[in-house]
Amino acid sequence: MIFLQASTSPGSTDNSGGPGGLGGPGGPGGPGPGPAPAPAPAPGPGPGPEPGESPAVTGAAYGMLFVLGVALGVVGGFEHAWYAGDVPIAAIMWLPVLFAVPYAMGRLIGGKTGALVPAGGWMLVSFFLASKRAEGDLVIAANSAGYWYLYGGVAALVLAIMVTRSRGSWLLRH
Repeated sequence: MIFLQASTSPGSTDNSGGPGGLGGPGGPGGPGPGPAPAPAPAPGPGPGPEPGESPAVTGAAYGMLFVLGVALGVVGGFEHAWYAGDVPIAAIMWLPVLFAVPYAMGRLIGGKTGALVPAGGWMLVSFFLASKRAEGDLVIAANSAGYWYLYGGVAALVLAIMVTRSRGSWLLRH
């Protein structure tokens, strides 16, 4: 004998299944209506996080922002020393980029942390590339291009972090 069970919502304990079912009239539980169906959940946001706001997604977003900052530092460290005459044009052109990227990421994430994370990745790589190795090699030299790139870049990053509006973390919103 095959019993068919009516589909119920998750968490429901309704096993009535109707005639031939598990708990309704004609079933093994004898005659009777069976247990009452579970009440429908209340409309509106539930107690859990909304889609896209889990801690894993937040961590992945901040991790990718850090990788973006590292990529900016590596590319900028090797490409900042182009000159037009005596003017370090590439280092100066990096300054709006170093302002715009953290500012935009902070606005997209919704807080200063979104601007701080790529800035930290850039600073970590840039100052590592500016440090002298035991062999005497370094990538960002102590010349006008290096000074514009490092010190102007830090000023651009600090300014971007300062002017980014903070709406609070999207991880903590209800």
